[in-house]
Amino acid sequence: MTAIYSYGRLRRRFLTARRPRNHNLEEQAQALYKSWFVDFEPFKDGVFVDSELGLIPEGWRVGTLSDLGNVVAGGTPSKEKAEYYTDSGIHWLTPKDLSNHCGKYISRGENDITQLGYQNSSAKLMPRGAVLFSSRAPIGYITIAKNDICTNQGFKSVVPTLAGTGYIYYWLKEHTEDIEQQASGSTFKEASGSLMKSLAALVPPKEVLERFEETLQPLLNSQENLEEESLTLKTSRDHLLPSLMSGALVLNN
Repeated sequence: MTAIYSYGRLRRRFLTARRPRNHNLEEQAQALYKSWFVDFEPFKDGVFVDSELGLIPEGWRVGTLSDLGNVVAGGTPSKEKAEYYTDSGIHWLTPKDLSNHCGKYISRGENDITQLGYQNSSAKLMPRGAVLFSSRAPIGYITIAKNDICTNQGFKSVVPTLAGTGYIYYWLKEHTEDIEQQASGSTFKEASGSLMKSLAALVPPKEVLERFEETLQPLLNSQENLEEESLTLKTSRDHLLPSLMSGALVLNN
């Protein structure tokens, strides 16, 4: 039996306003971070003290990125060992996987690695919420892990400890240009693990960081949900197109 679909309805479903909605959510999230940790608007009535980063609220301090989370390097199993790679195994990411990735979240790259490959490399499995930051070729791709994942050596990722995912994500976005300027290398610039760990970072009190994450979380949840819906629609589209091309599916104007 031939299925009949309204072309207009199908087109509207695929060409939804999800990207503009997600862009609006991202602008709100960035504005919230700036309000709290650049302009200090919620803390204007408090006492400020001088620091190497300028005036900051009393009780805050200047520390390093490693005070906010654990900086984790990646690794690559030998490409000569076919048994180290698989279509379905431990999720593994490279900077190339992010070159055409427009989303804020990611679950996997093009290739997975096997348990044997993982054991025979320096790759480290990180949990959902880890902030994955490409540290070379190029510097500055940033995404958030949707699930357990590891990366190749082109990343210096941050697993949240004191700070949450949102604070670390927007801190890295704000300081990407500074990181690139401090990176070194003869063939291509790279932000080393020691550089990333030692980057000067604003360290608010834990209760402030927790309150920020609670305020930001609804925006992050909405963004993740929209990305998931878009992925589902893309999968549906990819399933429908072969039927359209073969004539099994007829579109009704």
